[in-house]
Amino acid sequence: MRLPNRPDQRVGPSLRAILAVSALLAGLLPAQVHAEFGLNLHAPATGLAQNIYDLHTLILWICCAIFVVVFVPMFFALIRHRKSKGHPAAKFHDNLAVEVVWTIIPVLILLGMAWPATSLVLSMKDTGKEDLTIKVTGHQWKWEYEYLGDDIRFMSNSSTPKEQIDGAQPKGENYLLEVDRPLVVPAGKKIRLVMTASDVIHAWWIPAFGVKQDAVPGFIRDTWFRADTPGTYRGQCAELCGVGHGFMPVVVEVVPEARFTAWKEEQKALLAAATANAGKTYELAELKALGEKVYTANCAACHQANGAGIPGAFPALSGSAIVSGDRAGHIDIVLAGKPGTTMAAFGKQLSDLDLAAVITYERNSWDNKVGDVVQPSDIAARRK
Repeated sequence: MRLPNRPDQRVGPSLRAILAVSALLAGLLPAQVHAEFGLNLHAPATGLAQNIYDLHTLILWICCAIFVVVFVPMFFALIRHRKSKGHPAAKFHDNLAVEVVWTIIPVLILLGMAWPATSLVLSMKDTGKEDLTIKVTGHQWKWEYEYLGDDIRFMSNSSTPKEQIDGAQPKGENYLLEVDRPLVVPAGKKIRLVMTASDVIHAWWIPAFGVKQDAVPGFIRDTWFRADTPGTYRGQCAELCGVGHGFMPVVVEVVPEARFTAWKEEQKALLAAATANAGKTYELAELKALGEKVYTANCAACHQANGAGIPGAFPALSGSAIVSGDRAGHIDIVLAGKPGTTMAAFGKQLSDLDLAAVITYERNSWDNKVGDVVQPSDIAARRK
């Protein structure tokens, strides 16, 4: 910051000192504080979000008008009629007409604001006449999507590399807002989402859609959106759902209807292939390679990539008596979870092959050298 030094730009010593300190602080602040920030709502991508944006703008201007009408005369009166100018205090009594007027006018303003707000809330809750219904289940810390009537179900996990999270690599463009499998929907169709959670309260939130709905264990909530423009839209879990809350992004890909139809066929083919693969017998190396991927996506947030866990919060798997002990007991706790703890039940989240792979990986990694192999058929047998 350059200080003025011409005669017509002179400043007092106090102001010059303040400017000098400000310049010093500006030079010391890290570059991150100069990052772009926004002072408005996210650019709307649906008609619902546009209506929310317009209502927000309308209410904002009404509030600005009220500020001008109320505070400008008040500040003018305080300054113009202050005691230091010799103005005596006014003496007056109640005026019924004035009190009636200044009560009726705010009531009319509130009614004028409530009408469009109520209409918008009702439209947000109108989930009927949908073109597609998707069940969304929140888990710590990932989303499960099930296309009702199409036999398509999958988990969506954060795919931000751990190296970026640990600061070992530069942050990517979509840091903490990227997943391995996004929700795919057709453009121009009304999508109804029915939501619940398996453990704690989560919240499915896409700012561009104007959608934020809590997913509550034991309850079914629903919401909807219709996105007309194909593209990728990102959001996050908006409830503080635990230590992995910041690693639970929401990504929606809006595609043309023809592309969506082709995508559905691809998913059904993948499901058929997974079903066929579940009947095969695998070598230890194959299961460990797949198991490491499954572990990173589903287990590393709690038990850490090195299996050391988090003392006082999540137990270590490296050297664990459960992991190194009876194989059936290990399978059962992964399938059903552990009541009263944050250990989730993965029986309904992962396929038999993925479960066999991750259990095999845990039993043969870090300090665990059991040497045995868990096959998909072993998982299927324990499910019964």
